[in-house]
Amino acid sequence: MNTILKQRFSVSFEYPVCFSEDIFNQENKLFASLFEKGRKCKTFFIIDSGVAQHHKSLSDKIQQYSESNSDSFFLCADPLIVPGGEACKNDASFYQKVVEATHIHGIDRHSYIVAIGGGAVLDMVGFAAAISHRGIRLIRVPTTVLSQNDSGVGVKNSVNSFGKKNYLGTFTTPVAVINDFNFLETLDDRDWRGGISEAIKVALIKDFSFFEWLEQHAAQLASRSLEPMKEQIMRCAQMHMDHIAGKDPFEMGSSRPLDFGHWAAHKLEHLSSYRVRHGEAVAIGIALDSTYSYLKGWIAKEDLDRVIVLLQNLGFSLYEPELSGENLIKGLREFQEHLGGQLTIMLLERLGKGVEVHEMDHAMIEEAVKMLKDWNQEAISKS
Repeated sequence: MNTILKQRFSVSFEYPVCFSEDIFNQENKLFASLFEKGRKCKTFFIIDSGVAQHHKSLSDKIQQYSESNSDSFFLCADPLIVPGGEACKNDASFYQKVVEATHIHGIDRHSYIVAIGGGAVLDMVGFAAAISHRGIRLIRVPTTVLSQNDSGVGVKNSVNSFGKKNYLGTFTTPVAVINDFNFLETLDDRDWRGGISEAIKVALIKDFSFFEWLEQHAAQLASRSLEPMKEQIMRCAQMHMDHIAGKDPFEMGSSRPLDFGHWAAHKLEHLSSYRVRHGEAVAIGIALDSTYSYLKGWIAKEDLDRVIVLLQNLGFSLYEPELSGENLIKGLREFQEHLGGQLTIMLLERLGKGVEVHEMDHAMIEEAVKMLKDWNQEAISKS
């Protein structure tokens, strides 16, 4: 005799994504307002070393801000400084340091961890917070374009393992996300530019008018004009949030439309030993999958040219040596393994509309890579 009991329940998630400037200014009460009302909340900060280097007074400002808002939260220890970029995700000792800190400082499920940094630091800290006590409350403060318009506003946390990107991770909602535009002003040109690739990605698969807006403002974005960058971040973040709130926020299926351009990007990052940063790799992945879509006969040559010109006008490279060879094709299999089940890749039916496919022609991928190599060499020759 078999007895089967079925359990069913649903949980509603809600968290704010805030846009502000100088959030640890004494007069700005946004950050202090995020904590649980009626109690002084134990809080621990982890800061990206690049942010700490460029904002040397940040720890002091946080200390002063906490003292003036002691009715809301208090610091249980000095901030922990960790390396930014993929280094903090490749070395398990960094997330273990965060976990160890929760033990040493008695950080429990009613305490708060605040991560300040780029997307990699937010990923790593989010993973450590999620596995400690089965989930410590997390506030994200993204400091790069890429993390403010994409990765920092979502629900994914991860570290790299076994030579594979994001192999260990969780889906866990943050308590809040605060995008402080002041942090963008100290980014180097690569990190300023890199995050725009995620805006191009979401525009190409979801919103042609946004793609046109990016074309019109490419020169301003490339020259580090802050106002169009703010608009780009808010529009891109909203589109990512709308998608996350849709049918599959925790990616139980094999469809990941927001990963347009990412199957090749993830492999390129690893093959280059992360010399190629995530946003740069995504730009190349977008160029590759757009070119493949053209070779399939789905988008016209003039449409492909628009994608390529936009990427070049923003200063992106279209090709890296690691893109050639059999190792790139292995990225398809690893992407399928990461998703589970059927291979599902997003391509372009037209500019502004994506279409999913479940197989890709290896010879056509190689042809697309060759085209990118030729275009990139031509652009270098002209410069």
